[in-house]
Amino acid sequence: MTRRPALVLAATLLALLLTACAGLPTSGPVNAGRPVTEEEGDSDVAFVPAGPSRGATPAQIVEGFIAAGSGTRNNWETAQQFLTPDFRATWRPQAGVTVYRAGERALAEPAEGEIVLTIAPEATVDATGAYDVAGEGQITIGFRLERVRDEWRIAEAPDGVILDENRFRSVFRSYELMYFDPSWRFLVPDLRWFPTTNAATRIAEALVDGAPSPWLAGSVVSAFSADAGLAQRSVPVRSGVAQVSLESSARQLEPAVLDRMQTQLQESLAGAGIPEVDMLVDDQVLTAEPVNVASTRIDSRPLVLTADAFGFLSGTQVEEILSLSAAVRSVDAAAIEVAASRSTAAVQTPTGAVLRVETGAAPTEIDSRPGLVAPTVDTLNYIWTVPSGSPDAVVAIGADGAWREIADAWPGATRISAMRVSRDGARIAAVSRDGVRPSLWVAGIVRDADGVPVALGERRLLAVLPGDGVGLAWGDETSLALSYTDGGQTFVLEQPVGGPGTALRAPDGITTVAGGNQPGGVRLRDVDGELYVQRGASWQDQFSGVRVLATQQGTPR
Repeated sequence: MTRRPALVLAATLLALLLTACAGLPTSGPVNAGRPVTEEEGDSDVAFVPAGPSRGATPAQIVEGFIAAGSGTRNNWETAQQFLTPDFRATWRPQAGVTVYRAGERALAEPAEGEIVLTIAPEATVDATGAYDVAGEGQITIGFRLERVRDEWRIAEAPDGVILDENRFRSVFRSYELMYFDPSWRFLVPDLRWFPTTNAATRIAEALVDGAPSPWLAGSVVSAFSADAGLAQRSVPVRSGVAQVSLESSARQLEPAVLDRMQTQLQESLAGAGIPEVDMLVDDQVLTAEPVNVASTRIDSRPLVLTADAFGFLSGTQVEEILSLSAAVRSVDAAAIEVAASRSTAAVQTPTGAVLRVETGAAPTEIDSRPGLVAPTVDTLNYIWTVPSGSPDAVVAIGADGAWREIADAWPGATRISAMRVSRDGARIAAVSRDGVRPSLWVAGIVRDADGVPVALGERRLLAVLPGDGVGLAWGDETSLALSYTDGGQTFVLEQPVGGPGTALRAPDGITTVAGGNQPGGVRLRDVDGELYVQRGASWQDQFSGVRVLATQQGTPR
């Protein structure tokens, strides 16, 4: 038996099993191990929920409708069976998702034909796939039902589907829509959540005919425009090649524009396991090649300052950085971030002052305001600083020493404990307080035509922390890592830029966090100078005597 018939048989048996169940609908995954083609359909993880049972009560109909939110096939065809014919014509399942905490829901029936659902929301996902953290507390969602041929059906309900957090992570997956930074040198990911079925089509629609997320819109650019829209709302995949049909006007675009379009599509669809892309007009493949982009990968080795060396830790030896290491060792450092060029470092001294340290030049003090948090350096060697008690007083200091005051920096925040620019230079994250509890935020960096940073875009909440944050770093292009304390214990949160995070218990006394090239590559330093590296869900003590665990912003190009 070939793999494909086996999958079909498994799905069929699963559907029969679910139909026979007397209780609430259950589900099971069907995993397709090879690229999807137009003929094969769309399979990654497919749930087959049960439709309404004869004689079901209003509460059972609503329960079944919620469970059917996991069945994305044919525009949530099973969920639509729970609706009246009139409501079925207007209900929009793709309007979004309400994600609630598993086990935290209740149904009430205040009157016949009325059901009120109470849930503790974790997040919402809008029609574009953007994931937003929900506030604390509970919400209620109302349903009105009517009898249709003597069976209860839903006549009024909100658009979108409702899923618990566990089912959501099985039915939906995060995908990276790739945009360029304004210099066209870096790719910047915009994380979206789509059902795993029809993933190629959903990604292409969002990238080609959509727009960047509002918080990122002023910080990225796209090669796609109104002159290159999709010609059809389907992206078949044949032999691992996605075929994206564009409107005929795409033929008139300059080769450089087509190459950038090809780059965005190919890198975006790679996250769905599709290695190649063809752009077509009238079934003819357009000539285009991916462009070279700057890497945001860093050296996989920890970058450390010890009593007698500064450089990359290899086993028990420290490999120094030519010229820069000597310059860094010449100052008393408490925090260090090294630019991608490895010719510039932002250094904070134990007194709190921030220095620019460069190869071939004497270290220069550039900011001595009281209470500064650890500095961060961007792709154009601007060093960013901010006092912890004045979150709106962010400045970016160029190589010439001039201060650029950043407009619209962290509005509403009363205190900031950490701030880090992303390795692509388009985003910046911060741990700040604007109420009782600290939170993790991200914003786009707005630059002028010369690349000078001038403002921050709309800030976006990523997570509310249960305790004070004591470290922050970019874990990779799409995630952040930070440490915080809660109930006297230390945890490390790995937080996607738009998605649910994962908290791990960590050694106590953590002072510094450094990221890697992928989730799970976090390094920690504690107050005693012990260096820890992540090993799955645990931490391994790797080295002693680390005075500073430095962060890296890339590798030389």
